Amino acid sequence: MRRILYIEDDLEIGSWVQEDLEQRGFNVEWLKTGEGAEKAVIHSDLVVLDVMLPGLDGFTVGQRLKKEAPQVPILMLSARTAVDDKLQGLQFADDYVTKPFHPDELAARIEVLLRRFGLSALNEIKLAHICVNLSENTIIDQRNGEEIILTGKQYQIFMHFIKHPNQILTKEQIYESVWGEQYMEGDKTLMVHIRYLREKIEKNPGSPEIIETIRGIGYRVKQ
Repeated sequence: MRRILYIEDDLEIGSWVQEDLEQRGFNVEWLKTGEGAEKAVIHSDLVVLDVMLPGLDGFTVGQRLKKEAPQVPILMLSARTAVDDKLQGLQFADDYVTKPFHPDELAARIEVLLRRFGLSALNEIKLAHICVNLSENTIIDQRNGEEIILTGKQYQIFMHFIKHPNQILTKEQIYESVWGEQYMEGDKTLMVHIRYLREKIEKNPGSPEIIETIRGIGYRVKQ
């Protein structure tokens, strides 16, 4: 099921948009402010973001989300029609819808973005001998057709790599995104989880092909 992070402070609009999208088969996480959005975006396939928010405005939140998860498309919503506002939004957003809008239009725009970013319902990512189905949250070993079962933390770590393809990620970035806590220098928790993760997904865990170690920096998964 495709996951949408929806950030909207208007309770009436938020309620019907969430209900409509869930009826269309989406899993919707609705936040009323931008607080917590940077953690939530890691597990999302698309963001629907309102411009007018209490606290940090949508432009600021959107820029932070795009920096955190550049592979996740952002659809901006705004009652503002000024060209300057749209141009400001489109500096980081991937589409812009002006309020009021019809639910069919919103759903259609979402589907277009998901297809453009390769996140349609049947989206698959192939890495070496494994195939990751993002819509079904499954990882298949193509050598024998069997599903590779990960623990919760292993899956979160692996999905963090998937959402940041070809990027070198530091231990601090991965740990703080997955655990939601500040990384303490010398902590071996992440290293242990990645070792066990490699034992499940790599042909030869001692010489990994999927999760590369970038010496002195962190890790990378190439796509």
